[in-house]
Amino acid sequence: MPEQPVNIAGGGLAGALLAVLLARRGIAVRLFERRPDPRDHAADAGRSINLALAARGIRALEHAGLMEQIRPVMLPMRGRMIHEPHATAPPRLLAYGQRDSEVIYSIGRAALNRVLIEAAAQYPHVQLRFDATCTAADPARGGLTVMDNRTGALSVYTAAVTIGTDGAGSAIRASLARAGHLIVTDLPLEHDYKELHIPPRDDGYALDPNALHVWPRHGYMLIALPNPDRSFTATLFLPQSGDPGFNTLHSDCAVQDFFQREFASAAALIPDLAAQFRAHPQGHLGTIRTEPWARGPVLLLGDAAHAIVPFHGQGMNAAFEDCAVLDSMLERDAGAAPDWPAIFAGFYAARRHDADAIAQMALENYAEMRSAVLDERFLRHKAWALQLERQYPERFIPRYAMVMFHPEISYSEALRRGAVQQQILDVLDEDAASPSLSATQLAHAELLIAARL
Repeated sequence: MPEQPVNIAGGGLAGALLAVLLARRGIAVRLFERRPDPRDHAADAGRSINLALAARGIRALEHAGLMEQIRPVMLPMRGRMIHEPHATAPPRLLAYGQRDSEVIYSIGRAALNRVLIEAAAQYPHVQLRFDATCTAADPARGGLTVMDNRTGALSVYTAAVTIGTDGAGSAIRASLARAGHLIVTDLPLEHDYKELHIPPRDDGYALDPNALHVWPRHGYMLIALPNPDRSFTATLFLPQSGDPGFNTLHSDCAVQDFFQREFASAAALIPDLAAQFRAHPQGHLGTIRTEPWARGPVLLLGDAAHAIVPFHGQGMNAAFEDCAVLDSMLERDAGAAPDWPAIFAGFYAARRHDADAIAQMALENYAEMRSAVLDERFLRHKAWALQLERQYPERFIPRYAMVMFHPEISYSEALRRGAVQQQILDVLDEDAASPSLSATQLAHAELLIAARL
């Protein structure tokens, strides 16, 4: 155990979970968060209100012994409810998987953060410091600089082990990059987002609450996730500029016309649409790659190291999996004082390829959600993949299912196997283009799976 507590810079979801995991090992923790205590204050405007919790995140939370507290705020979603462009077409459900257990969960960021902070606060060797902004880390001296937001006073903690979990805009990452300790690649997406509130209707949900609703429009989309209070959080993803683009929605009239033309069924559920659109912030999206994530006694974890776009619902899950992997590395060294620089370097080596893989798959999933779900070939291949999974459950698992429901399969392996499986589906499409695989196609598939998987 270090002479001083391990400093965690950032008390959001990943930082709070990591504090719990370290505290369970008897490691003293000092957690700094620039925002006020979430147990006493509402969440910041501009941050995503609700998130998708899947198997990887659940496994990490179970490992921390927290699922009992979290289950009451989880809402199951069994698939994507597709609202097609044609007003006459009824919504159709594309199931995420084919087993009852293959669901993902909508969960409110604020509720989850409160549970995690409350869990960390139960440990006497965890210090929680809010309204405290971590501004820089110095790996050469083992120093962490923290500013008290209320007074502006700076404190420097020396001989410190620091783990930066301060998100995509990480100040710890920026300080390390300025000092030449790492290289950061920021790849902004030319699409922004804006969240809107769909209130309850007749004391119930305005839409089916057991689905993630998607209005795909090829170059852009609207989605909606359910909340425990029977409302939905809707999110518009749209190019920053163009026709249409956020730059064209400059008046209430333009907003109303756009939604009535493209998302009429959703617009009918938001009585104050123009006022919300005007008041709510416009968020930015992008992918951040960092090399390396660690320098001496300083580590970046979660979005601070590898922020991704939200279209696979894996940002939080990947960060939670980071926490679990780091904890497992500490388990291997249990009984000895941790060699933090060596552990941090090993963590980076173990996780970097998986982080790159999910970043790629998240970008690809945006194209799938906003466009491919309207394509007959995509829908045919999805049906075939489920048929092959039933036939060969140990060998052919759809890529989406590998990512969302099989935490024992790494992101990088899911990307690799998914590419091979898509090649198999492409070959089968040369045989016939029917909604289900024929006996001839299944025989061909068996040979391909045996040879390639």
